[in-house]
Amino acid sequence: MTSTLSVWKFDSVNGAVEAEKVLLDLQRESLITVDDAAVVSWEVGSTGPKTRQLTTSAGAGALGGSFWGLLFGLIFFVPLLGTVVGAVVGGIAGSLSDVGIDDTFLDSVRDSITPGTSALFVLTSGAVIDRVADAFEGVDVELIDTNLSHDDEAKLREVFGA
Repeated sequence: MTSTLSVWKFDSVNGAVEAEKVLLDLQRESLITVDDAAVVSWEVGSTGPKTRQLTTSAGAGALGGSFWGLLFGLIFFVPLLGTVVGAVVGGIAGSLSDVGIDDTFLDSVRDSITPGTSALFVLTSGAVIDRVADAFEGVDVELIDTNLSHDDEAKLREVFGA
């Protein structure tokens, strides 16, 4: 079964929290498995986004806080820290590109998540796509996704010691 790392961007600060509730309801109905997830919300006027890792029932499958911390650092903070720090994390970022999280993905997410928006970052598997799509019908959301094979997911776990 292939896992998918998805970033769902909402045009409101609370949109990701609402989507989180819908996904967890879908998981209770066995229509999707949420392996790991995190919410990013960026209040207007704030200098940066707030992040929160979700606790899921698939705890053993979770990538862990180090994964989310690094990913959010690469997206939101490394570009602000300059080339020296950027060079230090470049090697780790190279490992991420091996599993589809490359500069194009990072730039796309960085450009999309801005003050006044929110995003749900979620690693899922086993989705009944049409039922999941039905649950989000009418919701204004931009979906950016990277499909991860089991091998790619294993590489991520190795990189982050999860």
